[in-house]
Amino acid sequence: MLNTFMTTSSINIDVTLDRDRVPEDIRWNASDSATENARQAKAMMLAFWDGADKTALRIDLWTKDMMVDEMADFFYQTLMTMAETYQRATQDPVLMNEMKQFARDFYKKFRDQQMKTNKL
Repeated sequence: MLNTFMTTSSINIDVTLDRDRVPEDIRWNASDSATENARQAKAMMLAFWDGADKTALRIDLWTKDMMVDEMADFFYQTLMTMAETYQRATQDPVLMNEMKQFARDFYKKFRDQQMKTNKL
């Protein structure tokens, strides 16, 4: 018997591709959002865990106008939130802190590289 208290929520993602199949525009909306209009994004990462095959299935897309510094910010923020999600799921603050330190080190190395490149 289906639980009558269950609801379904949907997330819709529309990707406009150029003739070479490179993303030009990414728009998304969620059925539970207060906003009716689709929101624009320059990049997205979507991951699913296939429990039967024990594999991660991913979709990583970014638009032509995604700048390198924006990509570094995106990765930094994603790594930080992944660490927090891992801690909530496992109650392991030690590994969460290690993941966050990796994210901070990654971002610092990116900034250092940018500074060296900009000096040339």
